[in-house]
Amino acid sequence: MAETIFSKIINREIPADIVYEDDRCLAFRDIHPQAPRRVLILPRRAIGPVMDFTVGGGGRVGGVCLAAG
Repeated sequence: MAETIFSKIINREIPADIVYEDDRCLAFRDIHPQAPRRVLILPRRAIGPVMDFTVGGGGRVGGVCLAAG
């Protein structure tokens, strides 16, 4: 996948206020939050479109959901 602003945050090329990090995902505060305490959670590895998901390929999605919980 193409390099994005989010991949640059994950690679520490752009500064961010990181509030959580593990081997699957990274969470940081939104710089223009639309709600109080808004945090964005990104998987460390890109996840393709939902239509491309497979039954056994939910590990990355599940890891992000667990971090949000």
